[in-house]
Amino acid sequence: MPLPKALSLAREQELDLVEISPTAVPPVCKLLDYGKYKYEQTKKDRKAKKGQKTGFLKEIRFRPKIEEHDLQAKIKKVSEFIDEGNKVRIVVRFRGREIIYPELGWKILKKVAEALTGKAVASNQLVRDARNIALTLSPSLKKKSREEKTDAET
Repeated sequence: MPLPKALSLAREQELDLVEISPTAVPPVCKLLDYGKYKYEQTKKDRKAKKGQKTGFLKEIRFRPKIEEHDLQAKIKKVSEFIDEGNKVRIVVRFRGREIIYPELGWKILKKVAEALTGKAVASNQLVRDARNIALTLSPSLKKKSREEKTDAET
């Protein structure tokens, strides 16, 4: 229908004339309450954004003189973070004179990386700053098998 007729119809019904598809021939318009439409659209966008999960960067700190059981407990926690799809930054902190033995820190990072070989991939090489040595692990891009997908669907 012609534009003036559509506008008068919108005024009669106390609605807005909103152009849906301007590139179509003829352009497609719709009668609706624009304020309500925008409100619902922002509500829908917020709900969609709330459902999204982004991979966060978690950090686990180690000391160079960590005992084996404590190391295994922290490796288990790192594994849980990796399973959730998060990146994990592993930091070995040195205090006092411990800094003169950086090989202890490298040994710990190597143990952690070896323990998580199938689950995680080191996304960068060892980063060393003043009193820390750090390594970032990312979840490996392992595809699910067909059986696991069908089990998840049922």
